[in-house]
Amino acid sequence: MTPLYRPGQYPDPMIRAVIFDVGECLVDETTEYGTWADWLGVPRHTFAAMFGAVIAQGRDYREVFQEFRPGFDLYAEREARAAAGKPEHFGEADLYPDVRDALAALRADGLWLGIAGNQTVRAGRILRELFTPDVDLIGTSDDWGASKPDRAFFDRVAEVVPAEVGEMLYVGDRIDNDIRPAAAAGMHTALVHRGPWATIQWHTEEAKKLPTFRVESLLELSPLIKGFNEPVR
Repeated sequence: MTPLYRPGQYPDPMIRAVIFDVGECLVDETTEYGTWADWLGVPRHTFAAMFGAVIAQGRDYREVFQEFRPGFDLYAEREARAAAGKPEHFGEADLYPDVRDALAALRADGLWLGIAGNQTVRAGRILRELFTPDVDLIGTSDDWGASKPDRAFFDRVAEVVPAEVGEMLYVGDRIDNDIRPAAAAGMHTALVHRGPWATIQWHTEEAKKLPTFRVESLLELSPLIKGFNEPVR
C-alpha cells in the first residue's frame, strides 16, 4: 500500500510512536454486539442491519439501541448485564489475527507502542490483561474523562506519549472518531479497512485523502513506517 503522505505536509517527518484504537482495530466486536442483540431480544441479523444503517446515515452508533428500546441507557444496561452474569467481555479469541504479529514487528522496529480508545474501566482491565507485555501504555476514555472524537482525548494522548505530536501515528477504523480528530491534533494516521465503519466509509473522499496510510492489515504498518522514516535517517 502506498503511503498518502504528501511532501511538506509535516516538517521533518518521522514516526516514533504508534497508538492503536481498540474496537474493530485490535478487537473484533462481533461477539459483543451479538450479545447486545440477545440482551435486547432482537435477532442478531436485524441488529446488525440497523447498526449499519445508523452508521451509513452518519449518526452516533448508540442510537441503534434507541431504535429498539427508546430511552435505553447504555451505561445502566452495562451494569444490568454485569449483574445478570453477562458483562462486556472480549479475549484472545476476539483479537484480529494480525494483531500479535503486527505488535511484535513494530516493537522489533524500536517504535513506542500504545493503545488508546473509547472504552470502559472494565474494558481497560481486560486490555491490560491482554496487552501489558506488548505495549508501553494503555489508556481509555473512562480513565481520562475524555472521549473521542473530542480534542481533549487526543491532547491527553499527546501528553502521555514520549514523542512530539507530529511523530505519532494513530491507527483506527473510523474517519469520524479516529482519523479526522487525530489528524486535526497534528498526528499521522492510518485507516485500517475492517469493521462496519471502515467498510462503509472506505470509498469516501475523506477516507481516500486524509490518512497518512490506508491498510488492509496491521501487518502492513511496519514496512510502511520504515519506508516513511527512511528518507530522514
